[in-house]
Formats: sequence, structure tokens, C-alpha cells
Amino acid sequence: MNQNKEYLDNKQENEPKANREHKSSMFTDLYMQDDGANARDIELYNALHEEQLPLETKVKKMRVDKTLYMNFENDSSFGVEDKILIFSEQQSTINANMPLRNLMYCGRAYEQIVPVKDRYKKQQVKIPKPEFYTFYNGLEWKEKETVLRISDAFQVQDDDPTLELQVKVININPDIGHDLPGRCPTLKEYGIFIDTIRKYQESEGKDDLSSAIEKAIEECVNRGILVGYLEKKGSEVRNMLIAEYDYDMDIEVQREEAHMLGKAEGKAEDILELLEEYGTVPGEFVREIREQKDLEILKRWLKIAARVNSVQEFEEKIK
Repeated sequence: MNQNKEYLDNKQENEPKANREHKSSMFTDLYMQDDGANARDIELYNALHEEQLPLETKVKKMRVDKTLYMNFENDSSFGVEDKILIFSEQQSTINANMPLRNLMYCGRAYEQIVPVKDRYKKQQVKIPKPEFYTFYNGLEWKEKETVLRISDAFQVQDDDPTLELQVKVININPDIGHDLPGRCPTLKEYGIFIDTIRKYQESEGKDDLSSAIEKAIEECVNRGILVGYLEKKGSEVRNMLIAEYDYDMDIEVQREEAHMLGKAEGKAEDILELLEEYGTVPGEFVREIREQKDLEILKRWLKIAARVNSVQEFEEKIK
């Protein structure tokens, strides 16, 4: 037996149960958890490779430690023949750190499939070849296909990095016209389904996501889009997509809050820098300025600090 396949077979036998502490996206369910995931994985594999495997070829699902996630899983990985394929889906924007995440992900996967004893053998241990893909279907325009490289993140840039990892980013939005969805019916229909949800959101209001999902499910079933999957898991699909939307919204809000906090901290330091020109600023007063997070108040204080002639005068004017 091929050594790579033997490792993957051992991995399949010891596969951990799904981590229920983390919510899964519809994409992950389609390609990792649903009963039809195995056939879809092979369909996707065949679309990406010239080598064509029978749809009944057994794949080995890969799961890594939950610490690589925040609290939402939107990726899928499996081993087939002598390869490990690692996929992720991004509906908001392209994460430039995907090569780093995939490097960590792949390392955890190899830890699972290569026995500890084999790592210390004198002879070279053969391992499955990794491939990394990100499928983008966000609203921002992106070209059909790009490549993210981990070497672009190195603090020292040169022409011959000793480590490289490439993630192929493929835009699967229906209007972009990449040829991959045309070779992979499930991926194509998934893109159409997400696009249909957005169509209903635009016509009925962005906040009415639940209604948009329900109408998209009904329309797609009538059109023969993901019909078996949607008929079987309609309510689960609705819950997964709402959870995914809530997660993306939560991340967006956190980013906005962090941005505002950064601006507030910057204003506070500007105020203190002006006041220090007049002498020592009392410690309690420093803390009061730094603890103020209202940006409008800090803007007003900064104008006052630029006009006063002493720390005491500033303190009197802001009371």
C-alpha cells in the first residue's frame, strides 16, 4: 500500500467527532458533514485535477484542533489518494493571512496522520501533498483567480525564501465566470444559491435575512438548484446562514469598535503631549484623560489643550 494512503487510512480510523462548540457554515456542511459530502468532495477534486476519480472513491475527512478557529468553521479539508486538500470559503473579504492559517492547519493535520515514531526514522518519510484553496463569493469585486503566498508576509523579503506556501483564491461568484464552477455542479449551484439570497435581501431589505433565505430556498428547489440538499436540510440551512451572518456582523462591529478605540487613544495621547509642554501632568489627571473613550469629548479637550497656557487652566476649562 502507498505509504501516504496508509497514513490517511489510519487518520480516518482515528477521526475525532465534529466539534459542536463551533458553529459550521453551510459550505462546511456541504463538503464535510452532510451525508453526501464524500461524493461532493470527489466531484470538487475532479474539477481541480486532470486525474478523474470515481465518485465512490473514499475520502478521509481531516479535523484539526479548535484553537485554529475563533468560533466559526468555514473550511473543509480531506485526504484522497496521496493528497490533502484544504479549502476555505470567504463571503466578506479576502483574508491576507490565509497562507499563515493554512500553514498552521497543515502542520496540525500532519501531526495527526504521521505516527510519532515515523518522525524519527532515518529514512525519509513520505507525506501526502497539500493543496490550498479559498473560494471567494463576497460582494467586493475580485479578479477570477489570485494566489496568496506566505513569503509575502516575511519581515525579510528576498528572492529565495526557504519556506513557501501558496493559497489559490478562486472567485466563484456566478457573474465572474471562472471555469471551475462549470466543472463542479455543487460549487456552481452553491454560488447561485448565495446569489439568490442576496437578490432577495436587496429587494426586501438587508435586515430581513430569514425571509430572503426562505424565498431563496423555495426558488432554488423549483429551479433544481441543490434540490436534494435543500429539501432535506432547509431549516438547518437557514440556521447555519443566519449564524454565519451574525458571526460576520459581530466581527465587523468588533473591528469598528477597535478602530474607534484606537482613535480615542490617539486623541488622548495628543492631549497629553500638548499639556506636557507646560510641565508635569498629575498621574490621576493622566489616567482620567486616557480612560475617556468618548471621541467627541476628546476632540473638544484637544482644542482646549491647544489654547491654554497651563495644565491647571486646562483642568479648570474641562470641568
